[in-house]
Parts: sequence; C-alpha cells; structure tokens
Amino acid sequence: MAELSEMQAAGIEPPAVEATGPVARTNKGILDFLCGVQRVALEEAVFATEEWLDRARTEAHLFAEFTSKMASAHSVNNVKTMFEECGQHQIDFIRRDCERIFKHSRRTVDAVSRLFDRPSED
Repeated sequence: MAELSEMQAAGIEPPAVEATGPVARTNKGILDFLCGVQRVALEEAVFATEEWLDRARTEAHLFAEFTSKMASAHSVNNVKTMFEECGQHQIDFIRRDCERIFKHSRRTVDAVSRLFDRPSED
C-alpha cells in the first residue's frame, strides 16, 4: 500500500493491467493475428483489382487482334486460319490465367498459414 501512496503523491497512475502476464500475451497474440488478417485481406483486394484490370486489358487486346484479323481475311481459307490462330491465342490465355490463379492460391494459403504458425511467447 505504501507504493500506491507514493505513486499517488508523485501523480503517477498505477497500471491497470500487468503488461507481462498471460492475459497481455494472449491479447497481443490476438491483436497480431487480427492485424495479420486485415493485412492479408487488403493485399488480396489489391491483388484481385490488379488481376481484374490485367485480364480486362488482355481480353481487349485479344478482341482487337481478332477484329483486325477478321477485317484482313478475304477468303474462306484466311477466315479458317484466322479462327485457328485466335483460338490458339485464347487457349494460351486461359492456360496462363489458370496458372496465375494456382500461383495466387498458393500464395494466399502460404500467407494465411503464416498467420497461424506464429511462435507462441510462453
């Protein structure tokens, strides 16, 4: 009690909760986890926006390429060749898009697993 009286005389507030106890460590762990979840969610939103814009750009480019080739095709054989080339471009685009989705999924799973694998400070 003497310490409390001395602290009050000096104008120092006593700490409301001990900062080194198990409750403080648990609260810090929960706060770190929630901040990590928020960071991952924000990163995912930014990544999804960038991917959406990139996909729209690629689709617009493929459509422009298709229309220019369609305009330059003057015979049935040219139209057939144009459809084969454009079909191959579309298949390549879908393949790259699927690979990008798998890489993104792997990156997301790694980020979330890092949130759960934080070392405990016991």
